[in-house]
Amino acid sequence: MTALTTLARRAAAVLAVLGVAATGAIALAAPASAEVPVGWSDPDPVDPLHFFLVVAGVPLVLALVIVALTFGPALARGERVLPGSRNPEHEWLGGPDGSPAALTTKSDDEAGGTSARW
Repeated sequence: MTALTTLARRAAAVLAVLGVAATGAIALAAPASAEVPVGWSDPDPVDPLHFFLVVAGVPLVLALVIVALTFGPALARGERVLPGSRNPEHEWLGGPDGSPAALTTKSDDEAGGTSARW
């Protein structure tokens, strides 16, 4: 069997599976074309602009609100939020005023903490 006949058989198998799937989808969708039963309301057609606003406008506005709530505080502080921007300086919360290099070193007896030795 050559590579061409193998390829042709695979293509035929794929097309057969897709044909069965399409036929099944059409057969299952047939009841959707039924008339509205008696006693049910017949709604007015939907305005395309209203449909577009609900389907696309509401998610877009919601996404913009989320972006504003995420980046707004940083932009209000004057920070850069672009990718590749300079990282902010490290900050020691509750630490001494000035730089960490200004700290004086204490001996082990005065430093506190654990005093375990190896």
